[in-house]
Amino acid sequence: MIAMPFMLVVAFLFIGIVSRTKSLLGGRQGPGLLQHVRDGIRLFKKGAVISTTTSVVFRLAPTISFVTILLACTLVPFGASPALFSFSYDVVAFAYLLALGRFVMILAALDTGSPFEGMGANREAIYGMLVEPAFFVLFGSLAILTGHTSFTTLFSALHLGMGGVSILISAFAVYVILQIAIVESSRLPVDDPKTHLELTMIHEVMILDHSGFDLGLIMVTSSMKFALFGLLLANFHLPPNMPLLVQIGIALAVNIVFACTVGVLESFRARNRMKRNPQFILTLTSVAVLIYFSVLILTNKLVL
Repeated sequence: MIAMPFMLVVAFLFIGIVSRTKSLLGGRQGPGLLQHVRDGIRLFKKGAVISTTTSVVFRLAPTISFVTILLACTLVPFGASPALFSFSYDVVAFAYLLALGRFVMILAALDTGSPFEGMGANREAIYGMLVEPAFFVLFGSLAILTGHTSFTTLFSALHLGMGGVSILISAFAVYVILQIAIVESSRLPVDDPKTHLELTMIHEVMILDHSGFDLGLIMVTSSMKFALFGLLLANFHLPPNMPLLVQIGIALAVNIVFACTVGVLESFRARNRMKRNPQFILTLTSVAVLIYFSVLILTNKLVL
């Protein structure tokens, strides 16, 4: 039960920390840490303008996407505190919930009949398809290493029984999850959330017709997705035998470092060309495959 309120708190701070980091590195004062929260509150107070050409899919998509993130959070533990729902292969259910949220937003973009939003939906579908193998190979490798297929038992075994091996494997896993979070959240170098050119947009062009409450809900969902991946990263650094307050402090520190890292990366690299994005995303699968073969060697399961 701790994972849910923790993710909500981090979601309020994450985007603000990223924006603040980019502003400081760019020599600007920039917005406050909670500026995006005020923007969201302003949107929630407005009504949504809905085109007459859209169907019920367009109206329900932001809510369904928001609910999928909440459900995905119930599958993730918090250190020694187990997940609200824990079962074998809940890792697969986690990935499917994220895919469902992406799928309904793609349907909503196509439902508008706009060529721009259809273009963004096409890119979103392709990048989502390319990034999923990296996630499955990574956590499949960790499942082989620990002998567990649930987030709760997997992270616990990774800390208790692996010793120095877990540190090396976790370092590569953290890198892959960091890059997956960037791709899933449509951040640089895959997408530029601040661009005003529709032809180069991915996520932003998909939500051009959303407004008011629906747009605010989409913004909250995006922040929560970032926080959800931050929660996964935090679990790699939370030994289960520590006091709860210490674990909360470590998790907050990990997420602050995560947000600052994203801000630094976005400050010093430009958006990729569209034709280079698939190559960039497939590189994550290559790193995950490297982890997979390393695990096979460590567990003496590699048969030549």
